[in-house]
Amino acid sequence: MSNKWPENSPKIRGNAYFLGTLVSSVTTVYSFLKQQFWIDMTHDNSAAAITKIGERVLNIEADAISQMAKGMPADFAAAAQLILGLEGRVIVAGIGKSGHIGRKISATLASTGTPSDFLHASEASHGDLGMVTQGDVCILISNSGETSELGDLIRYTRRFSIPLIGISSNPDSTLMQAADYLLTLPKLPEACAIGMAPTTSTTLTLALGDALAVAVMELRGFNSEDFLKFHPGGKLGAQLARVSDLMHAGDALPLVGADMPMSDVLITMTSKGFGIAATTREDGRLNGVITDGDLRRNMGNLMAMKAGEIANPSPVTVTPDLFAAQALALLNDRKIGALMVVDDHGKPVGVLQIHDLLRAGVA
Repeated sequence: MSNKWPENSPKIRGNAYFLGTLVSSVTTVYSFLKQQFWIDMTHDNSAAAITKIGERVLNIEADAISQMAKGMPADFAAAAQLILGLEGRVIVAGIGKSGHIGRKISATLASTGTPSDFLHASEASHGDLGMVTQGDVCILISNSGETSELGDLIRYTRRFSIPLIGISSNPDSTLMQAADYLLTLPKLPEACAIGMAPTTSTTLTLALGDALAVAVMELRGFNSEDFLKFHPGGKLGAQLARVSDLMHAGDALPLVGADMPMSDVLITMTSKGFGIAATTREDGRLNGVITDGDLRRNMGNLMAMKAGEIANPSPVTVTPDLFAAQALALLNDRKIGALMVVDDHGKPVGVLQIHDLLRAGVA
């Protein structure tokens, strides 16, 4: 007996109908996605095509930020004022991509003068809620506003009257309905081809967090000196260092009297190791500086001369409060390896070598 189904059997007709419906559905979905999100199923891997995708994403996200800037969240100023007067810390929480963005917002706040910690929302439900005190403010981030992991944090802030700032694109969500301050994001399409991966929404959240941190920073009067306190290491710390942080002072200064014989001056210059010596007046003010170049120019009669006779009466000097980067620029411009540091009265208080700046990473 044959195992083949008759061509007009119900099973064959059912399968044909199913396949036809499937093909039609796939075609419809493809047409929709291609129209809405510019999907190119031909997979053009050329550099021009890839660059075009990148440009499209950047333009979408840039336009989104521009739209938000034209219509800032109504509670933005109030939220900044709240944080400015805060006695405790800003606790930032989120899950997934919102959590990653939250970590950066918290880090920016902390580095610009506002104490802040990031709290993992899931860990909060297992004891870390103890990190949050009544002197704190919570910033909770959820694009949908319905992230279930934030539920315990929301309830905790309501129970203990802890101010809550919500960041979401859904003003009617559970988060935003519970929040005291609403930082509502504009509801705009994601930049990815399928319109689902957090791209535009995370960029908006990050930009809004930066705007909030900078607003508080400026209201606080946070300046470069304050910034250096929180960034002592790395390139930022080096660029913000002052001459006083790197100069040699006290007994290290190569000071000589104007009447000192050059034979003794050479001993001082050699023992101090800076390649220069400084002559001073009776009142302690800088009188001149002797460099290796001065020695070479007077080599013929050097040992018969005194320090004051060959010292440059108009040397290059800096003050202790000058930025180290500015001192480096001056050394490079004048093509010298060291200079004297003087106070407001013209008295030498330090000596700075170019090697000190390079070792500190100022260059």
